[in-house]
Amino acid sequence: MIKAIVTDIEGTTSSLSFVKEVLFPYARAHIADFVRSHAEETAIKALLEDVCQVAGKQLDTEQIITQLIDWIDSDKKVTPLKSLQGFIWEAGYQQGDFNGHIYRDATDNLQKWHAQGLALYVYSSGSVHAQKLLFAHTEQGDLTPLFSGYFDTHIGGKQQVESYQCIAETIGLPAEQLLFLSDIKEELDAAKAAGFATVQLTRDGEFDTQTIHPQVRSFADISV
Repeated sequence: MIKAIVTDIEGTTSSLSFVKEVLFPYARAHIADFVRSHAEETAIKALLEDVCQVAGKQLDTEQIITQLIDWIDSDKKVTPLKSLQGFIWEAGYQQGDFNGHIYRDATDNLQKWHAQGLALYVYSSGSVHAQKLLFAHTEQGDLTPLFSGYFDTHIGGKQQVESYQCIAETIGLPAEQLLFLSDIKEELDAAKAAGFATVQLTRDGEFDTQTIHPQVRSFADISV
């Protein structure tokens, strides 16, 4: 019996185009000014030190900016970059530059599952801060009260079995009572290997003939 649901964001609750055509370009356009303006703030300074650690060498501010932009252009899932993007997106949400995109079927069913007593969690490569911002600023309003917790790459990579084992341990439920939703087969493979139930969101295009996971077009097609 499923008692909790863990959902991915990009391509699952939210459109890939929102992330790739709105959020990522916004962060790229603002990251240089943001780093220069906030480099001496404690939280940002720590993240810039993390950038140097990941890069494997000491970098000055302009070199850090160059490295961050290179990671953005290469679509690298680098934890300090994701954290910095979250801070930049926070300003965008607060200024009304954009709202977080959530599919209506995702909103409706997340609300239904929450009302049924299922615990809901998010696991995304985007930082926990960025996850909360997205769900707090949707066109359907603030959805953060629906969720019991959030996970990002601090707990591990999304294609690593150990990450899902850690999530199950953190949630405090046996893996077989957890359902993971994602559009990425390799993430679902790792979750299934950890004992999770899985459902693959295939919102567009042909169904994946190579997957072992049940496939659906929307959250409305998921039976819990």
